[in-house]
Amino acid sequence: MIEWPGFHDREVLYVNVGLLTGKTGLIMGVANQRSFAWAIATAAARQGARIAVTYQNERLAGRAAALGEEVPLAGTYPCDVGDDESIARCFERVAADLERLDFLVHSIAYAGREDLQRRFVDISRDGFALAQDISAYSLIAVARAARPLMQGGGSILTLTYLGATRVFSNYSVMGPAKAALETSMRYLAADLGPENIRVNAISAGPVRTLAASAVRGLSQFREAVATQAPLRRNIEPEDVADAAVFLASDLARSITGQILFVDSGFHIMGA
Repeated sequence: MIEWPGFHDREVLYVNVGLLTGKTGLIMGVANQRSFAWAIATAAARQGARIAVTYQNERLAGRAAALGEEVPLAGTYPCDVGDDESIARCFERVAADLERLDFLVHSIAYAGREDLQRRFVDISRDGFALAQDISAYSLIAVARAARPLMQGGGSILTLTYLGATRVFSNYSVMGPAKAALETSMRYLAADLGPENIRVNAISAGPVRTLAASAVRGLSQFREAVATQAPLRRNIEPEDVADAAVFLASDLARSITGQILFVDSGFHIMGA
């Protein structure tokens, strides 16, 4: 057993048993050290996986390079999921370099800050479409691109939030986007299941990530979890990363079309 530094006065213990030894994964959406994608890449590498990552554009290339200083990376690739040609170029390079994929993590969401700050009734048509395109349709697009590399089966994982089914102040346009993402996940699971490709989602509790910083009131969300969730604590990216390792591993070989809540149990509570 390996003991790693604690987070917010919690000691986190990892058992390094090589759950992903021999597997190759692509992590999409690396931002910074506090992002889910970064934590998942680190955890997957620790469990023996060969990891490659994507980043949106050259401006963000340095973040992927910084991750490469912590864990060995098999490749780093630019990929703008709002551009089909960019997706095609990315997966052509992935196919040439890695030859196959055993798992793919879709850690991508976006909405315009102005639409996150408006009343829901005032969301613009373009802003609504943008959030749906980047946050939900992109899962379909990258699953289609990854499918030929998952001969014999694989695992696709995306990240969602309770705001898909409950109303949270200031979550606004992202609520319908996450709802569409969750439904898309289920339809993909049904569509790709005969090819032994599993598709699941993790619904994470509120975490101080770069993406979450655009949502006003994050501190209040976290206070609610800390006081109302059964475990009486917030989660950290590492909690989501360990759940992602499980879903990518053969231990989850018969699990598909599911949402795994990693939120200290907050989602089961009433008002």
